[in-house]
Amino acid sequence: MPPTARSCEPDGAAGRFGPTHALILLIAFLSLGCSLFLAGTELQTVFALLSGCGAIGAATLTAAGGGRRLMAVLIETAVRSGAGR
Repeated sequence: MPPTARSCEPDGAAGRFGPTHALILLIAFLSLGCSLFLAGTELQTVFALLSGCGAIGAATLTAAGGGRRLMAVLIETAVRSGAGR
């Protein structure tokens, strides 16, 4: 039997959101915001558009990842704020 091809990435790394992805998103958001502002869009509209994009991205990552980690963070934050920490 011929040997099977192996991936260069470690097992399970393809679905992870890493620092490289975060940097790419940061640069994309900064570029989009600057472009909209330089094109004459009001600042409130720029913030509304970028926050909408961020909400869609967060919902997509939550749905793709099963949402367990995000829900755990949100619950922990809610409990800490309720406890007064």
